[in-house]
Amino acid sequence: MSSTHVDAEIASQPDTWLAAARLAPSLADVLPAPGERVAVVGCGTSWFVAMAYAVLREQAGHGVTDAFAGSEYPTSRAYDRVLAISRSGTTTEVIELLDQLRGQRTVLLTAVPDAPAAAAAASVVGLAFADEQSVVQTRFATSTLALLRAHTGEVVGPLADQARRALETPLPDLDVDQCTFVGRGWAVGLAAEAALKTREAAQFWAESYPAMDYRHGPIAIAQPGRLVWSLGPAPEGLDDDVATTGATFVQHDLDPMAGLVVAQRFAVALATSRGLDPDRPRSLTRSVILA
Repeated sequence: MSSTHVDAEIASQPDTWLAAARLAPSLADVLPAPGERVAVVGCGTSWFVAMAYAVLREQAGHGVTDAFAGSEYPTSRAYDRVLAISRSGTTTEVIELLDQLRGQRTVLLTAVPDAPAAAAAASVVGLAFADEQSVVQTRFATSTLALLRAHTGEVVGPLADQARRALETPLPDLDVDQCTFVGRGWAVGLAAEAALKTREAAQFWAESYPAMDYRHGPIAIAQPGRLVWSLGPAPEGLDDDVATTGATFVQHDLDPMAGLVVAQRFAVALATSRGLDPDRPRSLTRSVILA
């Protein structure tokens, strides 16, 4: 069995989710209020968290919420508040965007409250307890989403219980050559994150799609030796359609955020089986800092 920083960070998620939820009431004046028009930005994993939160906030009836990659924020639009998510607080695109938005109501969610991006944000939310030593991001992303879910009124305790179940859930067979993650609604962002984790940690061919869109082309690559993995409930009949291709359909009776924990473990197990170090993925660093 592997023994890496990321293993410990994955295992700590039930506790960090609860810590994030306990923090939420003190941030009522910092995080978006119901009725505000909100944009959420991030890069890589943080962008996918932004996508998930945007859907959850709108579903909760709290108002229009858009998610953007940090480099693609439409500065011509007007928002009441902009949330920027950056684990390190050093990501170039996030710092540059916050600089552009000085004077507006911006909030930085970060694991490093004194990082360079903090100087450009109007408010800073520090989640130092969720920081990570691994380059591969796991608990900071899910803890940020736990905080935001708590802020929209969700109860995080049962989600933490599901995360504990996810840590014990058997993994799919590692002897596969491809995996496609799918989800619906807010789980679309988490499906993208699950695919990113397997690419990052294990140099493994993984894709993601909205579950309803999967039959509109992507199913063509499904075949024996490949997985189609649904985070959250799948569309009716999708499992049967996948079965006809010979691919293996994977689904767990878990909230998609807890289901992501299983996918994180899968990515690390794949990396270990391939003789790779999931803490230090090829060609990646903790933060992208451009000259």
